[in-house]
This record gives sequence, structure tokens and C-alpha cells, in this order.
Amino acid sequence: MRNTLLHRERATVTSDCLIRRWTARSTCQVSSSPRQVVLASLIGTTAEMYDFFVYASAAGLVFGRQFFPSLDATAGLLASFATLGVSFVARPLGALLAGYVGDRFGRKTVLVVSIVLMGVSTVGVGLLPGYDTIGVAAPVLLVLLRLLQGISTGGEWPSAALILIEHAPPARRGFLGSFPQVGVPAGLLLANLAFIAVSAATSPAAFQSWGWRIPFLSSAVLVGIGLFVRTRVSESPVFEELRHRGGRIPAPLAVVFRHHARAVLTAIGLFIANSAVGYVLITFMNSYGTGTLGLSRSLMLAIGMVGALAWAAFTILGGRWCDSHGRKRIYLVGTTALALWAIPCFLLLDTRSVPLMVLAAVGLAFGLGLTSAPQAAAFAELFPATVRSTGVTFAHAFGSVLGGGFAPFLATWLADRTGTSMAVAAYLIVTCLITLAAAAALRERSVLLSTTYQNAP
Repeated sequence: MRNTLLHRERATVTSDCLIRRWTARSTCQVSSSPRQVVLASLIGTTAEMYDFFVYASAAGLVFGRQFFPSLDATAGLLASFATLGVSFVARPLGALLAGYVGDRFGRKTVLVVSIVLMGVSTVGVGLLPGYDTIGVAAPVLLVLLRLLQGISTGGEWPSAALILIEHAPPARRGFLGSFPQVGVPAGLLLANLAFIAVSAATSPAAFQSWGWRIPFLSSAVLVGIGLFVRTRVSESPVFEELRHRGGRIPAPLAVVFRHHARAVLTAIGLFIANSAVGYVLITFMNSYGTGTLGLSRSLMLAIGMVGALAWAAFTILGGRWCDSHGRKRIYLVGTTALALWAIPCFLLLDTRSVPLMVLAAVGLAFGLGLTSAPQAAAFAELFPATVRSTGVTFAHAFGSVLGGGFAPFLATWLADRTGTSMAVAAYLIVTCLITLAAAAALRERSVLLSTTYQNAP
């Protein structure tokens, strides 16, 4: 019986023409192909992550002087990283809003709104005067714009992942679902490239004065492209089926907590190590290399770019593996790799040898790729369609807060207080142990995403 249902779902999801009953008469509506949805998810997520990581890079390189000049170097850096963490506090609010809208009005609506909100807030940072011009209003407005970024990000990745997974054939969910994840290192790559280009074209004084604003203002181009692509993608066929069968739930969050608390906790735990290690690679390594190790800004950004390329490659590879070997196994292997590499990574960084530092970043990227790849498929398969958007966005947001939200801040504080990078390595190992426990608890099974064959809630 189950094989028959799975066969019917494959036919439903992969058909070029999805048959839906709007009235007594059947009509035929063409759905976007998985390839079109992959492109829209990848470009849009890359644009959003570019915006997010431009801020993260600037927090480590510029914002201490621009917005907190009265503090010493370390305190200014900590204040900058605290503003970075503010967005993670706003993510749960964005997740609640996006989850509700996604389950009630559609995944596509969230995709469009989130990318517009991110673009507006990022360009706003690029236009924001510094402390020397408007005083205390500068850091206050910076925090407000960062809150808007956090609200946007709370719904961005989950909605991009869900609309893709719900278009994908069941046997390729892991592979296709890895592409929104590729948008994370792709955004990092573009953000670092933008800062390297501006650094090369300006003097250090000009970069600190106005050059850092160019990557923020340039985000308008990427956001425009992402918005253009996303508005042309059809709504998820699973949500369309849900809407036309009258299966939407008025209060999806209450159902998630009442019936799917274990799934929420599992998903949060699965994301903690990936988020923490990712933001250490994205942000802390830049400030650690330039501040503690005394290396150039361009060199550290270039090492981050190599790490981003490796991260993207390992994510796609992990997506293929999780379709053939299962989500749970890939999570366990990837998280174990992150835990085992934490100490060697910082030992290699401390050598100040460029080849060894590149090796450190690539080693982290291997574990990051394997723990990124299964996320879209694993998270979607934990929740039924009626509350899937709410469950996934909520778990992803809180996993981000607990994992990456204040990881650069804590890493900077630990390194400063202890005088050794081994304290940062120990912190990352603790996050990996949490994710290993969640991966061990993951109940992996073949899940039918179509509401026609899946009981609600």
C-alpha cells in the first residue's frame, strides 16, 4: 500500500501538468519545473545571504570604528559583533510571521517579501551616517536596520527550501534541496569578493571612510535579479493542493507545539553546530586573522573565499550522498568531522602559513557542507504540509539564535579572555556534541509530502 502511495506521489510531483480539482470540472495548470525552482531558490538565497554576510564582514572589519569610536579596539569589535547577534534575536519574530504566512497564504509570498525587506535594510546600512556625523543615533539606527535583516532572514531560507522540496521528485529531495544551502557560501563568496575589490581600489583611509559602503549599496542589483526570478516561479504544488482541499490550519504554531514538539527540538539541534561553525568561518576568522595574527584584510577575505567555494562543493556532494545514504548518516559524519577538525583548524590558523590556513578553512568547509546538505529535506520531512512552513521556520530561526547568533561574539570574548584559540575550538566542539545528539535522535523515514496522502496535522 505504501509503495503504491509513494508511486502516486512521484507521479504527482514530477508531472509536467498537475491535475487539480477547482470545481466539478478538472483543469490543467502548468507548474514550474524543479530546475526553474532550483534557479529561483539559489539566486534569491545567494542575494539574501550576500546582504547578510556583507554586514557580517563589515562588523569584523569596519563597524567598530564607524559606530563605536569611543570604545577601545576589543570593546568596539565586541559591540560590532553584538549588533550582528541582534539580527538573530529578530529571527524568531521573522520566523513566526513567515511561518504563518507560508502556511496560510503560500511559500512564494514569503519568498518575495523577504528578499525586498532584506534589500531595503542592507542599502539602508550603506547610506547610514557614522557616529562622528549623527552621534548615538548612528548605532541605534544600525541596530534597527539589523533587526529588519533578522526578520527577513527568519523566513528566507525556510521558504526557499520548502518551495523547492515540495516541487522536487522524492528520490532527489536531498540533492535538489542542497541548492538553497549553496546560496549560503555563494553569498559569502560574493560578499568577500566585493570587499576585496573595494579594498584593492581604495586606500585604507578611504575604505574606512566610505569604501565599505559600496558592497552594501551594490546589493540592490542582486536583490533586483532575485526578485525578478522569484516572481516568475509557481507556487508549491503541495500548498496549492492544500489550499484547494481546504486543509489550511488557522493557528499552525499551536499545532506545531502540541503535536510536533519533538520534531522542533530535533531540527533546532541539527542546525546548532552548522550555524556556530559557519559564523566562525564567516566572521570571527577575519577579525582573528587581522587583529590577533596581524595578517592583511585581503588575505583573510581570500582565505574565506576559498572556504566558501569548498563549502558549496561539499554541500552539493553531500546532497547526492544523503539521497543514497540517508539524512541521518550524513549529519552524523559531517558533525563528527566538524568536532574532530576544531582543534587542528585553529592550530593551523595560528601558524600564519597561508597554505595551512587555507587547509584549515577547507577542513571546516567539509563538515559544513555535509551538515548543510540534508537540512532542507530533513526539516521538511519532519513536519506535515499543514504546518510545515511554521515548523521549519521556527526551528531554523531558533537553531540560528542558539548556534550562530552570538558565535562571533563568544569566540572573540573567549580568545581575548583566555589568550588562546583553543578556547574557541572547545566551544565549537560543545555545539557539535549538541548536534550529534539531535542527529542520533532523528527518526529518518520515507515521508510523503503531498497532503493528499498525508494525514494532518
